[in-house]
Parts: sequence; structure tokens; C-alpha cells
Amino acid sequence: MTLVILAAGMGSRYGGMKQIDPITDNGEFIIDFSIFDAVRAGFDKVVFIIKEENLEAFRETVGSRIEKHVKVEYAFQRLEDLPAGYTVPEGRVKPWGTAHALLSAKNVVTDNFAVINADDFYGYDAYKKLAAHLSVAKSENGVAPCCMVGYELAKTLTENGSVSRGQCFVGESGLLEGIIERTKIVKGDGTGMYLEDEVWHPIPYDTTVSMNCFGFTPDVFPLIEKGFEKFLAGGGKDSQKGEYYLPGSVFEMIEAGQCTVRVYRSDAEWYGVTYHEDKPRVVAAIRKLIENGEYPNNLWR
Repeated sequence: MTLVILAAGMGSRYGGMKQIDPITDNGEFIIDFSIFDAVRAGFDKVVFIIKEENLEAFRETVGSRIEKHVKVEYAFQRLEDLPAGYTVPEGRVKPWGTAHALLSAKNVVTDNFAVINADDFYGYDAYKKLAAHLSVAKSENGVAPCCMVGYELAKTLTENGSVSRGQCFVGESGLLEGIIERTKIVKGDGTGMYLEDEVWHPIPYDTTVSMNCFGFTPDVFPLIEKGFEKFLAGGGKDSQKGEYYLPGSVFEMIEAGQCTVRVYRSDAEWYGVTYHEDKPRVVAAIRKLIENGEYPNNLWR
């Protein structure tokens, strides 16, 4: 099984390349803990999706640490990697989004795989659930049996600004029935609040949300490609900033009957660094986990 790590984001809100910003005295990143958890859950390959200009920085840091423990490959998200007949709009510099980023790995991922964000700490339980599902997942009758680990909204918010989360609608069978990308969610008075059409709306704190923690079979790559082309054909909503998000792509596949998504709820606390001000909380939380014996003091020693 392969772990695909989305690490090509600009990190504009954070103010730097947060994917390789140390959070321990040993110089480890959030990515290190994600990979450590994935390997002990049974994953045997890691693919980093990055910007090509960051290759050496990744190789010299986390890459050199983990390559003795797991197979490592790199894939590059390039703005100009578009379907035939399409070109980059003049003036655009922003990446095309997480679904487009995942397509960058289509030539190096051949087995069942999980997808995570580089700057999110998911906890070991998430990888155990992903591995259990993916170890037996096999497409039947053209339908890919995918999965997702969801989190309680209240445990994924920051005090330092807004975040983007996929609001999930889960049926009684445990399958995902719908997902809406909320690009601006903040803490409110007893509830979360999301902005849509310049109006703030409440969203309950116990809502299950997506943190881009999915499990897929390789069959989804051509489906995502078709979805991305459709996105571009529709003008991409905004030629300069429009993005094709992975949760939205998953919802399209569900609607088309091309996949099912089993939702596994995690009660773990999310830790992430959307903003630079988030870092002290993450550092303290990871230190506490190490002190409690959940992780060794030096992951790769």
C-alpha cells in the first residue's frame, strides 16, 4: 500500500514552506509522524507530491531520514500539466487544487493508496483504519470501494483564522452520501460558522468533516482526470484562482455511481499549521504525545 502526501501547496497563509518546518527538538516535521504512523500500520511506499523546485529540500530533510525505512518516490504538481487542448490562463500562478495535485502521482502509484495533507497530524488510528480497508479493497463491476477518515469539526479548527473543510453527509449505512467544500470556516459562539455568498451560516461542532484523508484504488485516476477536464471546460469558476478540490471530485464520482466511500470516524484531536501562529500548539501537543510514550523521542533512530 502507498501513502500519497500532498505537499505542493504554497503555504501563503502560513508564511513559508510549512511542510518542512521542524516541530521537535530533533528537527522532525509533521510529515515524519504521518509516515511513522503509516509504516507501522502497514504502508510500504511513500509518494511526495511537491513543487519541482522543492525536490532537493525534501530529499535532504525528511527524504533522507525515511528512505531506509520505506520506499520513497516524488511526483511534481505542475501548473502546465493540463489535458490536451487547454493552456494556463495568462497571469495564473496558483496551483489547480488537491485533485489536480493527486493526478501528478498517477504514473507512480499502481496499488491501493491513501492520500493525506503534509501539514496535518491525523493520529495512528487513522492509518490503522485506512490500512484495514485498503488491504482488501478491490473494484467490482466498475465501482471503486474507497474510504475516508472523518473528524469532528470542533477538533479541527484553529483560533488563528479560517480553515477549509469538507462538510460530510453520512448515511445510516456508513457510506458518504455527500460532501461540500467549505472554504472558510471559523469558530463561533457555540457552533462553527462558514461563509457562503458573503453570508455567515452556522455549522454544528459535531459535524463530520474531511481533512483530505482518503483511501482509493488506482481505478480513480482516470475518473479524476475526466472530472478535472470537465472543471476546466466549465471555466474553472475563476481562471486565476479556481481550484479542483479532491472532496468535490470524490462527490462527483459518488453521484456518477463510480465509487462508494466508507466513512471511518476518528475521535482524535487534529493538529495542523494552517497559520504560523498555530505552530506552538502543535509543538506542545506532539511533545506531550512523546512524553506519554505514544511516539519515541527520535522517530527514525
